[in-house]
This record gives sequence, structure tokens and C-alpha cells, in this order.
Amino acid sequence: MVNYFIHESAYVDEGAEIGEDTKIWHFSHVCGKAKIGRKCSFGQNVFVANNVVIGDSCKIQNNVSLYEGVILEDYVFCGPSMVFTNIKTPRCEYPRNTSDHYQKTLVKRGASIGANATIVCGVTLYECAFVAAGAVVIKDVPAYAMVAGVPAQIIGWMSAYGDVLEFDEHGYAIDSIGAKYQQVSDQEVIKLI
Repeated sequence: MVNYFIHESAYVDEGAEIGEDTKIWHFSHVCGKAKIGRKCSFGQNVFVANNVVIGDSCKIQNNVSLYEGVILEDYVFCGPSMVFTNIKTPRCEYPRNTSDHYQKTLVKRGASIGANATIVCGVTLYECAFVAAGAVVIKDVPAYAMVAGVPAQIIGWMSAYGDVLEFDEHGYAIDSIGAKYQQVSDQEVIKLI
């Protein structure tokens, strides 16, 4: 029994694993070796390549391509038209188009990527990282960091709930739902409770 939704205009190749209550909308294409978790939502014109792994409760907005090498953990948000790459030095004359050439990109639980942002392959976005719209990420983004710009730089910190964190003189902050965070350094924030 099918317990997910695929719009009639979408293509899901034989062999793709799709979790319960996932919705795949207009003109999307999921390749046969893709693994998609439960309760995900894929907007219009989403492409999911072979060997991509997507966790539970992810939201992939319109016009996003997830190429081989991309791994999304649970609760990841990919904004409209954001871009993942999987090869750092592409050439048409000397193709690099096999699994051996693709670099891994890992997006950890709760991270959010804004519209039109670019994630250059080979990086990790750690838990609840927040990438601003239009940013170009070329290096790892720490947990709870907000990054923006070209190339992306840390501009602040955000709680898992989505509040901008304001640290006191001792390096502590509490978000609007009572979760406590500590700024350990200018490159690290940890969630305490």
C-alpha cells in the first residue's frame, strides 16, 4: 500500500525509497537509488539524484536539485532555488561525472538554507545552522551559526527554535522557549538545555 503522495506530473524511478506521508509535487524527479525519509515535502521541480539520502521531515522548496553526494539529516529546510554542487572543478572536455568524483555535503539536523544560497560541495552544515538567502557557503558552518554573504561569514547565532541569540557578559543566552545556550568561542555555541 502506497502511503505517500506523488503528483501525476512527477517522476519517481523504480527502486527509490520514499517514507510514509512524504509529498512530492509537480514536475519533480526522484532517481531510483535515492532514499527519502518520512513526512518530507518536495515543492515543484525538485530533482533528487541517485545515492542522495534525505532524513525525516525535510522541506525542499521549488527548483532545488540534490545531486549525488548530498546527505540531509532530519528537519532540514532548503529554500527556493538554493543550489548544491558536487564537483569543485567541473570541465566539459574532461568530465568528472562518476560517484568517485563527487564530494560529500552533509547538512545536519535542523539546518536551514535560504533562497538562492549556494552550498559548494565538501562542507558540513552543523546542527541548526542558518544560511541566509543568496549566501555562498565554501566552508563548514558551525552548529547554531547564522552565515551570510559571498563567501558566507558568521554574522550571529540562532537557537534551534529560530530565535536570534543575544549573549550576556558571561556568554549565555536563553531563547523564547527557555532553551539555554553558551558561546564557547567566536566559532562555537553549544546548547545546554
